[in-house]
Amino acid sequence: MMTATNAGQTPIENALSDAWAQHHRYLLDVAYRMLGSVSEAEDAVQEAFTRLLRADVGSIADVRGWLVTVVSRLCLDQLRSAKSRHETYVGPWLPEPVIGADDPADDPADRVTLDDSVRMALLIVLERLSPAERAAFVLHDVFQFSFEAVAKIMEKSPAACRQLASRARRHVQEETSPARFDVNPADLNRVADQFIAAATSGALNALMPVLDSNVVGHADSGGLAPARRDLVTRRDVVAPPLLKVLAQRRAVLKPMPVNGEPGVVVLQDGRLPAAISLAVRDGLVIQIHAIVNPLKLAYASAAINRPLVSPSGSFEA
Repeated sequence: MMTATNAGQTPIENALSDAWAQHHRYLLDVAYRMLGSVSEAEDAVQEAFTRLLRADVGSIADVRGWLVTVVSRLCLDQLRSAKSRHETYVGPWLPEPVIGADDPADDPADRVTLDDSVRMALLIVLERLSPAERAAFVLHDVFQFSFEAVAKIMEKSPAACRQLASRARRHVQEETSPARFDVNPADLNRVADQFIAAATSGALNALMPVLDSNVVGHADSGGLAPARRDLVTRRDVVAPPLLKVLAQRRAVLKPMPVNGEPGVVVLQDGRLPAAISLAVRDGLVIQIHAIVNPLKLAYASAAINRPLVSPSGSFEA
């Protein structure tokens, strides 16, 4: 990781340090929304700065624009190669979770910005798009790049990029509920607290009223942790195994936003075996997204200053 500017650096090193300080978080935000993976996003950003190191920084009029172009193209390449891997992924695929940090001393530039564009439901829809559709949507609809700018980045015509973004937008509107944008944050926190209290109590009759009758639950294990590999629907099917697992594992549940939504981190013996995102509508939980793949919990583990859990000690469903 690059360091802040100091007097002992050369002008080029100062320029690179300035670029890192000013643009790193923005690039990480772009890359994460493109890829749904913090680790892969960080790799793309690091590679972009490595290429900047080899370039003539002084001759680049718009350093941020140059970096966004490089990162976006790296992400497109990654999306194309990852598509086949995701198709053979064991069980449901969910984005790598992003949570807030406990330590205020953590550098905000090293953290993904939490807002509506990182919601689990949205990232899941983006995963179903073609790489080009996803890139066009993220760059134009999320980051407000003009279609002319998107066209230069993607090396396509503005008209083609407009069509790609339009198709992506249609899919997003069909599969995500706009009503979720208007929910009072206090209500979201209340539902998360109610979910934790009910789940921790171990009483089925306490948990059931918190869940929508058609609540959907799924867990992303990647085959590296014991978990159901199918989508589970209805609260009478979702609730009993959840309570059973928590009782067996003696897990501690802590409220914490996950991907900008009400969430729960599951702690067991000082480890993080799961991060859970809760989608809420009309005061009830309608979706439970549980990430239990230990490889996807490194970023969340670091954010709450916990060691990464090993597969053998993972959350089980």
